[in-house]
Amino acid sequence: MKKTRYTEEQVVRILGELKNGKSIAETGRQYGVSEQTIHRWRAKYDDMGVSDVKRLRELEAENRNLKDIVAQQFL
Repeated sequence: MKKTRYTEEQVVRILGELKNGKSIAETGRQYGVSEQTIHRWRAKYDDMGVSDVKRLRELEAENRNLKDIVAQQFL
């Protein structure tokens, strides 16, 4: 899987700049991402804060571990 340039926390901070009135084009030029990428980020992370993103990552890790446990039981 391709490694992303920005972490989820950084993406949330970048989107915070948009909420403060910065334009999408200006933000995209500053961080070297396309406007389409910013729109995708907004669709995924718009209502989240940094703490929400950390909690989401913890839940995904816990879910992955539980799936491994279930797979081991079936074997």
